[in-house]
Amino acid sequence: MSVASILFSMAAIVHLVDMHFLAILILLAAGAARAADSSDWPAYGRDPGGTRYSPLKQINRGNVTKLHAAWTYHTHALEPESELNHKAAFEATPILFEGRLYLSTPFDQVIALDPATGAEKWKHDPDIDRSANYSEVTSRGVSAWGDAKAAADAVCRSRVFIGTIDARLIALDARTGRRCEAFGEHGAVDLTSGVALRDRGDYQVTSPPAIVGDLVITGSSIGDNRAVDVERGVVRAFDARTGKLRWSWDPIPWAEKQTMRTGAANAWGVLSVDAARGLVFIPTGSASPDFYGGGRPGDNAHANSVVALRASTGELVWSFQVVHHDLWDYDVAAQPSLLDFHGRPAVAVTTKMGNVFVLDRETGKPLHPVEERPVPQSDVPGEKTWPTQPFSSLPPLVPQKIGPDDAWGLTEEERAQCRTWISSLRAEGMFTPPSLQGSLFVPGNVGGVNWGSAAIDPEHGLLIANTNRLPFALRLIPREKLSSEIDDARRNRLEGEFGRQTKAPYAMYREPLLAGPRRIPCTNPPWGAIVALDLKEGKLRWQTPLGLMAPGLPPGSLNLGGPMATAGGLIFTAAAVDTFLRAFDAETGREIWKAELPASAQATPMTYALGGKQYVVICAGGHGKLESKQGDAVVAFALGE
Repeated sequence: MSVASILFSMAAIVHLVDMHFLAILILLAAGAARAADSSDWPAYGRDPGGTRYSPLKQINRGNVTKLHAAWTYHTHALEPESELNHKAAFEATPILFEGRLYLSTPFDQVIALDPATGAEKWKHDPDIDRSANYSEVTSRGVSAWGDAKAAADAVCRSRVFIGTIDARLIALDARTGRRCEAFGEHGAVDLTSGVALRDRGDYQVTSPPAIVGDLVITGSSIGDNRAVDVERGVVRAFDARTGKLRWSWDPIPWAEKQTMRTGAANAWGVLSVDAARGLVFIPTGSASPDFYGGGRPGDNAHANSVVALRASTGELVWSFQVVHHDLWDYDVAAQPSLLDFHGRPAVAVTTKMGNVFVLDRETGKPLHPVEERPVPQSDVPGEKTWPTQPFSSLPPLVPQKIGPDDAWGLTEEERAQCRTWISSLRAEGMFTPPSLQGSLFVPGNVGGVNWGSAAIDPEHGLLIANTNRLPFALRLIPREKLSSEIDDARRNRLEGEFGRQTKAPYAMYREPLLAGPRRIPCTNPPWGAIVALDLKEGKLRWQTPLGLMAPGLPPGSLNLGGPMATAGGLIFTAAAVDTFLRAFDAETGREIWKAELPASAQATPMTYALGGKQYVVICAGGHGKLESKQGDAVVAFALGE
């Protein structure tokens, strides 16, 4: 047989296999569509496309004030006390799958609850080493899968998957919580293999994996600012039954040609899936290190992008980059939101900059115009800034430039301090490059829309997102001037943070613009808001301050966590530093209900119906790095009798 014949035969086989896989995906998509009509919440964002929208409307604008706590469950995840508790963040959104609630704790314990009472059915502890150090101590949730080929009573027919902070992918029997022994090695896959591990504890998984057909697909969380040659940010698909690697995709294959290989560009947020089209949508972060790109020249495709991959093979279909040659830590943190836009399948991309891009789901082409505009250029020796950046024609969700006149404080002394600080920094808008003198980053690396992502309200045509407005000052430090204090600096994102950026000519120091004894942001409030963007009209419908930083301050808190929309005309969210779950009117943005929680809730709520009753559930355990009130509560609300 000739080489050409062999290649043709192989191509035909691949085509048939791929068509078979596509047929399976279409059947699964039909099942997912049926599930979307029901009253459960089977995936992190309710549906695989991350809309965070529920068709339930028993709880609505007319009766939401009658909500009360129906049950409360305590995970005891912070026991025993350890140093890691100071980093712990309870960011999970539970899922409802086959009649049970499943959730994860910051230490990756997986818990199954009775959705009617909150009674614990089982708990699995992966035995995270609490004496070790981890960049992040959090888990945003789990994913579930049913094996259609297994007998109804077979062990592990229904599975719950979790990625852990010590970089394992674990499969559990959904009924018992026991490990699925046939998956990987005794129920777990070691994800540190094949990533050029540099620092154990800085390569992790913090978001639930995506499920497509019989594949489990996961990205990774990689500690920033350590070095040039950090771990590879590969996205990998594993067989849901066996744990065998099916494909791997490297977001920055060009880095293989570098003398010193850049790493990261990892997908640490939540992936989205269009099963009917056989696509998985990957939000990627910056190539390493974040703030100096002299060793990674060019636009750095496919970092800082939303990328569509063929789910069956990992083949690149299209890529849209929201930041070229990132120097600002502007990862795509939010889950891509799948929606219909003027009758076309689309994906909405929300960003840390506050820009929103709406793209054709099949081609990646913008459905709202996008313009490449010139941006400020670097004056740092060795750096080559990309000359332009993409700007959406949709209005930004947050302010993108500030000056000395925007200085704010509780006293005139604080205002003067902030005014002087802002005046001392290079400040030319949100793409002001890092500098040796110090640059002002607006809206900052925790600004805009973070991992909380957006909710899509199809009835009102709205994209709703929680936003932050917290500028940062960042300064590059020549390596020869580096002080030993960097080794001892606290790595707290709301205090000063040093990053060695080892093997680059510069380290970095950044800190948020906070002033006075109460450490209040230096710029005009609100510092956090919930915002509704009318996608059809291309304009902001409303924006409302979200929460309260502290008593005596203006409304509008820094926040981490997302919103949920319902057919009852409501938007539910917590996320603020305070300890309240709130409901807003979807049409006006008016806050119409709130309830105090046992702790802060840096998480996204979910809802479901059971026995004729609708429940709203939130994980309330606080956030160590945000310094909000910590705890271990899962609280369900329902209407009073």
